Amino acid sequence: MKRAFVTGGSGFLGGRLIPALRARGIEVSALARSDSSAAAVAALGATPVRGDLEQLPALAGYDTVFHCAAHTDQWDPVDVHMRINALGTKRVLAAVGSARVIHVGTEAVLADGRAIVRADETRPLPGKAMGAYPLTKGLAEQAAVAAGAIVVRPRFIWGRGDTSVLPEIIEQVRAGKFAWIGGGHYLTSTCHVDNVVEGMLLAADRGTPGEIYFLTDGAPVDFRDFITKLLATQGVDAGTRSLPRWLVRATVALTSWMKRPPITRTAFALIAHEVTVDDTKARRELGYTSAKSIDAGLAEMRSQ
Repeated sequence: MKRAFVTGGSGFLGGRLIPALRARGIEVSALARSDSSAAAVAALGATPVRGDLEQLPALAGYDTVFHCAAHTDQWDPVDVHMRINALGTKRVLAAVGSARVIHVGTEAVLADGRAIVRADETRPLPGKAMGAYPLTKGLAEQAAVAAGAIVVRPRFIWGRGDTSVLPEIIEQVRAGKFAWIGGGHYLTSTCHVDNVVEGMLLAADRGTPGEIYFLTDGAPVDFRDFITKLLATQGVDAGTRSLPRWLVRATVALTSWMKRPPITRTAFALIAHEVTVDDTKARRELGYTSAKSIDAGLAEMRSQ
């Protein structure tokens, strides 16, 4: 790898990936749809390339493309997700020429409303996706695999600089809207952002085209215990309020028509019960180690 192109370079994951690439001496360019995005990727050491996933510039001359960009807002309509996640990915795949493509997927593509227990890469996509994000990320992933891209599927990306998951939970807690579902004591897989970067770099070096690799921090952890520790790094206490799972499920069913329901089908599918995945394939085929431990990641966040 000598010249890499990154989409989503100004985001949480891209913000860790670009410095890791530059530390290897790799020349990096990054897609930037605004002046602020261009400034952010330039500060990280990448050359900004103006455009977006709907107006993608030619990507000739790069040997590796890391496709990190995605639309994750749970409340936006399906056409927005389709335009960015599904069609945007197809545009990237069409523009890269002979470059090796690392596509960042998600365990959400497997969400069907039930617990996901130690799923591996052989588990098929469900017949009915739980929301616009899982649907369109699933379509993007299928296109990536068909085109010979390498897909990494991290579960629950976290770490210092998180701009989506942790801030949203903190907002819910401070607004008095947070509650544990069914007590919150069930297993979850997680993946520190540095471990995602490790897996992406290994996939670029050693991954098999058209293959999928789950990435995690290792052994699953108790959801409530992990979230409690995550919030504590920011001086936030979620409290002990809990709602029965059946009640939350009923709320999802009764309010799904709303523009901003209190909890979406996607959120319920991913945080209301066990969601654990098996990263044995990445460890065996890529040499993935999940080098950043959960304790080290939490300590880093406490010091920010």
